[in-house]
Amino acid sequence: MKKFIITFSLLTIISCTTKEVLIEDIPFLYENNNAQPNLVSSNGTLSLSWISSREENKTSLHFSQFKKGKWIKPQTIAYGSDWFVNWADFPAHAINQDLIITSYLKKSASGTYTYDVILNLQKLSGEKIKEDFLLNTDGVKAEHGFVSIIPNNKKGFFVTWLDGRNTVEKELDGHHRPMTIRFAEITNEGDVIKESELDAATCDCCQTSIAITNNGPIVVYRDRNEKEVRDIYSVRNINGVWKDPNPVHNDGWTINGCPVNGPKVVANSKNLAIAWFTVSNNNPIVNVSFSKTNGDSFGTPLKVNDYDAIGRVDVAFLNDEEVIVSYMEVDDIGTYLRIKKISFNGKVSDPITISKIDGGRNTGVPQLEIINNEIFIVWTIFVDGMNQLKSIKLNSRNI
Repeated sequence: MKKFIITFSLLTIISCTTKEVLIEDIPFLYENNNAQPNLVSSNGTLSLSWISSREENKTSLHFSQFKKGKWIKPQTIAYGSDWFVNWADFPAHAINQDLIITSYLKKSASGTYTYDVILNLQKLSGEKIKEDFLLNTDGVKAEHGFVSIIPNNKKGFFVTWLDGRNTVEKELDGHHRPMTIRFAEITNEGDVIKESELDAATCDCCQTSIAITNNGPIVVYRDRNEKEVRDIYSVRNINGVWKDPNPVHNDGWTINGCPVNGPKVVANSKNLAIAWFTVSNNNPIVNVSFSKTNGDSFGTPLKVNDYDAIGRVDVAFLNDEEVIVSYMEVDDIGTYLRIKKISFNGKVSDPITISKIDGGRNTGVPQLEIINNEIFIVWTIFVDGMNQLKSIKLNSRNI
């Protein structure tokens, strides 16, 4: 295995305004192809998981933490030759005290989209608690993925995912039944408990998102109704009971297919922010909406993008009243990864251009986190014929 190499450089990037923003480039060179990043902040620490591919059908899941200004030497969580690896359906992870849980996707049959969600639970030191165990225990050869995980405030973890166990059955009209979204808890010993179905019809392949409010977890996802309207919905757990799903906003986007573009929800005390991609009157849009009522209701959406949005959003609280949103958009010149600061009072900042990027699948879904007013972003780039992760940070003071 090649040595894990860390380098630093400072870049000055001029935004769409006259502001100059100093960006610290934190690239790392790790052996072979690296992609599908998942960036997570937990109790003031930053962690990153990703998939490395040595050659076709030989893949491994890795994990590193950001300490003293650098990514420390990574741990190899799992490896295999029968994984399902996809730019949009990437591994998830979460940390609770000294435990880390990770996910990856493993083929269950020869079909293109027949795979299961596999979990690994271990201590941050590397000590294994429970290895390679199934999240979905239905035994159906179908699609299971688009996992989101957060720590339970007590012990263990909350997890949500899209589940295709019903899609192998057909309705009376001959069409396959839709995907569902499910939820479960994972104990500190790795037991999967309290599994439940949250919605019996969802979009097939949009990323899910989960956060914790004062009342309990809230899950956000792209819904699907019988008329193929695919708006963003939320479902809340209030004192241990799951309520009925509700639209975050009635966008009315009707599309005969999955846009592969999921929402992101974040919580700060009882305040929530949700960012998502939609299309209105043939205009692709990134919206942000806020809730000050633990997700009981959401305010009028605020438009984020200035040009045609590609989406692939992320959002993080900067303080109690402001969030930073990352998104992709395209103009006459190229495709860009940008961020904006959005306030609860409706103020939207000028955009900051993080990078000109590839608008295709190689970029993956950019990841955003904020720690101590420093904004961290990770995405995938293509360099020297290989995928590699690009990580940067910048201070929020100039935004």
